Amino acid sequence: MASAPAPGFFPGRAAVEAYGSGGFRFAGMSHRGSILCLPSGIHAWTAVAPADLTPAAFRLIFDETQPIDILLVGTGTGLVPLPPALKARFRERGISSDSMATGAAVSTYNVLLAENRRVAGAFLAVEI
Repeated sequence: MASAPAPGFFPGRAAVEAYGSGGFRFAGMSHRGSILCLPSGIHAWTAVAPADLTPAAFRLIFDETQPIDILLVGTGTGLVPLPPALKARFRERGISSDSMATGAAVSTYNVLLAENRRVAGAFLAVEI
């Protein structure tokens, strides 16, 4: 018998249909709060502000078993660069990381996902 997905988990890949009002819509569902979009599925994410973008916050990225070439990090309403040490940890795993405002990150993620690229997204929820 298959086990049920973990709470706050959507199995598989899906485009992000909308963002704002503190959450996201994907796969015909809505989620309040930040999300991690991995090749294996979409997870609720506890990060709420750029200060939360620590290596511990990206544990699921580092533990992902499916390949990731590009990680897009949505840092809220504005661009907040990732700390150099964190970018280095991604590079060590062969992951190119880029931070940008959440809206731009979501749009770029959707384009790369449609191109069937090995992309992941870490998106802070915004109130717009």
